[in-house]
Amino acid sequence: MGLRDVLQTGLAKQLGHPSGLRGRWVGSMLNNRNGRAVSAAIDLLDIQDGETAADFGFGGGFGLVVLLGKVGERGTVHGVDISETMLAKATKLHRSDSRFHAHAGSVTELPLPDNSVDAAITVNTIYFVEDLGRAFAEIARVLAPGGRVVIGIGDPDAMSENPVTQHGFRLRPVADVVSALTTAGLTLEEDKLLDSSPHTVHLLVARPTPETP
Repeated sequence: MGLRDVLQTGLAKQLGHPSGLRGRWVGSMLNNRNGRAVSAAIDLLDIQDGETAADFGFGGGFGLVVLLGKVGERGTVHGVDISETMLAKATKLHRSDSRFHAHAGSVTELPLPDNSVDAAITVNTIYFVEDLGRAFAEIARVLAPGGRVVIGIGDPDAMSENPVTQHGFRLRPVADVVSALTTAGLTLEEDKLLDSSPHTVHLLVARPTPETP
């Protein structure tokens, strides 16, 4: 393996699981690169005062700040991430805010009760999830009746041209992602396209599928 491959593999690993000093740098980079998509995803949730919101795989934590600004004084924000480095950063930043709750965990095993979240986002995370069906089933489980989630993914064709994504990324066709949503009990309401450098982002807005009487 050449030096370029070594560097790209290391960066890909950090993007999926930031750790240590390099992970903190990657977290800041994620905030800069994902900021527009995260903001747009949260806008699509139309969060109301007092609701419970969540960011699954919050990375650098930009989404947590935006969510806390949306839920009001009576609301709650949960942040779930597998990275101890990102969890420590978020916990320190929001240590004086009783509305914020940090959780160590994966989107395939969310440490939250059933029907407990009104609005959630997960942006640029599913590339690192092997069992997408289980992840979406977990999201469906924790969403409250009438809840909604926005899943943000880069255009897979454009992302495949980035050499970093050749190292451990799972780039799925958008149709496959939507199919997994449906199977997990979520109904797609909108696929909003956001032109965001360096590639187009799909913001998939979904809600729990109503149970048939």
